[in-house]
Amino acid sequence: MATAARGWQGFRTYLEMIKIEHSVFALPFALLGMVWASRYEGGSGWPGWSTFGLIVLAMVSCRSAAMAWNRIADRNIDAENPRTRMRAIPAGLLSLRTANLYFYGSCLVFFLAAALLNPLAFALSPVALGVTLFYSLTKRFTWLCHFVLGLSLGIAPAAAWIATTGKLALPILPVTAAVLFWTAGFDIIYSLQDENFDKSMHLRSLPETFGTARSLAVSRVCHTLAIGFLLWACILTGAGTGMYVGVGLAAVLLAYEQSLVRPSDLSKVNLAFFTLNGFVSIGVFLFALIDLAVRHR
Repeated sequence: MATAARGWQGFRTYLEMIKIEHSVFALPFALLGMVWASRYEGGSGWPGWSTFGLIVLAMVSCRSAAMAWNRIADRNIDAENPRTRMRAIPAGLLSLRTANLYFYGSCLVFFLAAALLNPLAFALSPVALGVTLFYSLTKRFTWLCHFVLGLSLGIAPAAAWIATTGKLALPILPVTAAVLFWTAGFDIIYSLQDENFDKSMHLRSLPETFGTARSLAVSRVCHTLAIGFLLWACILTGAGTGMYVGVGLAAVLLAYEQSLVRPSDLSKVNLAFFTLNGFVSIGVFLFALIDLAVRHR
């Protein structure tokens, strides 16, 4: 077993373990909630650098805590899976003690950022963190785990709305639903790789329970619902043409993502999971910014 990294190298190993770059999945939707909240409350769409910075800090620290907890909770399972046995903890690249230290540190940063935003954000922060941590346990007893993961990311835009305005409003709830189904759809695709392993370890997932073909069908329904909820959010917020173009682009990308994976060919799962989903979230947010800019000229 490799020697566990410490100090700066240990921190770099931790960032690699939690895939910090994959915060790109949900962060743009959180920022969408932020700019839409500011606009909906009569602002320009920009709540100020302080609010922006705290939202980013809260989002990244919450997700980092969730990913760290996932790796800690699943360390023994990961050690048995050929696809994951080289992850930092089972491979001995990062000690469990160090991983726990960064996990608790991430939780502390998240609560601090929420407290600095507003009282409601702080009051609800344990709920948000609890949902994100709970996901790691759900695969042990329910195939609905993909939807719990979706909810953990779907909280982000609603949380950003609360962080910006100090209250929750109806127009952001369809975005939460959209992110929930978008995430569940791509997580189902990703879990296809572990169908046989999950069966052998008595872990639950849609592929383990219903097989590859039916799981892909559910994934496609999820992505269709995600686009539908985004369109509903556009209507509720009075979005302009630019935002509708962004949602249309997201629909095209999700259709292409679905076309890459077939029951008989899972060779492009990583392209479908990592690359395209980053484009979807970033694309929707950029078109939301364009829409706001055009309407404020």
